[in-house]
Amino acid sequence: MSLKSAGVNLCLILVSLALGLVAAEGVLRLKNRSMQSYAIEMWRYGKEIKTNSDDPVLDHEQAKNASAVLQGVTLRTNEWGMRGGPVPPAVPGQRRILVLGASITLGWGVPEEETFTARLESRFRGAGEDVVVMNAGTANFNAVRSVELFFDRLEPTQPTDIVVHYFLRDAEMLEPEHGNWLLRNSELAVTLWTVVHQYLEPQGEASLVDHYRAVYRQDAPGFIAARAALTRLADFAHAHGIRLYLTMVPDIHNLQSYPFGFAHAAMAQVARDLGYRYLDLLPAFGRLPPERIWAMPGDPHPNALGHEIMAEAIYPLLTIE
Repeated sequence: MSLKSAGVNLCLILVSLALGLVAAEGVLRLKNRSMQSYAIEMWRYGKEIKTNSDDPVLDHEQAKNASAVLQGVTLRTNEWGMRGGPVPPAVPGQRRILVLGASITLGWGVPEEETFTARLESRFRGAGEDVVVMNAGTANFNAVRSVELFFDRLEPTQPTDIVVHYFLRDAEMLEPEHGNWLLRNSELAVTLWTVVHQYLEPQGEASLVDHYRAVYRQDAPGFIAARAALTRLADFAHAHGIRLYLTMVPDIHNLQSYPFGFAHAAMAQVARDLGYRYLDLLPAFGRLPPERIWAMPGDPHPNALGHEIMAEAIYPLLTIE
């Protein structure tokens, strides 16, 4: 074969490969229009709602006054980058409850009016109380990032109460999300990356239990950092007369024989040590099967029923004098 023929064949192969990738991308985009792919919907959230942060601790945050339809639900942010409509200015005597957390707090896959934060505000208003509930949930946050968000962005909202809506991952160390051009722009690349990432992650309940036992060791870096962040928030709140709460959200994969009680016990002790009013939400969920409370198959975020359960459990905590 001549050098010229070899060059032509190589060009044909490269062109065929490129056309195949373009076709695969197109097929995936058509398929994913159903909004039934959790990985792709989170990717869209990253493109349409999230923005890079100039605070290296935060790494990213939610854009202000943004809106997108994700997983079939409209997700909008206000002038603070929090989920929901505009936050009214503080007035004397008004109770203002700020809720910090990650994607469960945000209400991933749940209509805005059915999130537990919106339900709490409606419950207070129905009782004739002037209460504003602010949802600062941001996907892929941990306790360190949530507390940093308060001090760097949200302290001027003047909360009278702060609820840390805590989940297992809040004590994990999170790497910066640098990404690359392909992952920012290609659904095919995101799908392939997700498959590889899932393959490399620990699989099965036993592996996850081992993973989180390591995360919640007293000397684990993530746990130390989470406790330090919660201490910083507690010191500020106590100095400014702000009521503090820590609500422990269970992993809802297996509520029948729940395997992460050790993490709940660790956070109950942290809450006692730092002066947070503590609520374990596990009993409120009872023994519900996952399919009743997952946002959609393969997405273990609590759905509207899960948010209703959380609101009903948290409301009495917030009414204790």
